[in-house]
Amino acid sequence: MTDATRDFLIAPSILSADFARLGEEVDNVLASGADIVHFDVMDNHYVPNLTIGPMVCEALRKHGVTAPIDAHLMVRPVDRLIGDFIEAGASYITFHPEASDHVDRSLQLIRDGGCKAGLVFNPATPLAYLDHVMDKVDMILLMSVNPGFGGQAFIPGTLDKLREARRRIDASGLDIRLEIDGGVKVDNIAEIAQAGADTFVAGSAVFKAGSEADPHRYDSVIREFREQLAVIRR
Repeated sequence: MTDATRDFLIAPSILSADFARLGEEVDNVLASGADIVHFDVMDNHYVPNLTIGPMVCEALRKHGVTAPIDAHLMVRPVDRLIGDFIEAGASYITFHPEASDHVDRSLQLIRDGGCKAGLVFNPATPLAYLDHVMDKVDMILLMSVNPGFGGQAFIPGTLDKLREARRRIDASGLDIRLEIDGGVKVDNIAEIAQAGADTFVAGSAVFKAGSEADPHRYDSVIREFREQLAVIRR
């Protein structure tokens, strides 16, 4: 798949949203043109933070959210929560290979439950975990920050890792999305896309934009993302 034909998807991370108005926040960001709702699920064991669980996913579905929900599980052990998020209505479930005793089994659990499966790679985690499971992966998520907190700066070395992941995907001939998470902003999204990413998680850059009193405050940042990505298509 070439840069000229790849569909770019914007996936705002609700970790940076106003949780007192979460349903409204998600409605507004989707109305502004976002494609996927990204969940950062942290357990205060695998990463040093505690965030949200499957009840929030289920609540958004009951609220009326129909867009894909991308559940990024930063938890250990991971298999029990896979089942919970399948039941809660997740579309994608991604996890860190270090958090699973049997990576192949965990991927198959996700797919058997009707969801799309993915592996997440921390900045220092090698892509070699993909060697024997590419046929069970629908998404590869590269962390461009160390997981655990929002608002961190993009690690430049991730660009080379993106290029390698893109090479692996293209060589496989499989339909696998390549997602990036951490420090994605208007001024670097084009460079990140050029390196091979097609799905972009952005938290602070989206949810901290504009005035909280403006229901359309996400329009401009989503539009600016799209304008930057349109350059890659030329």
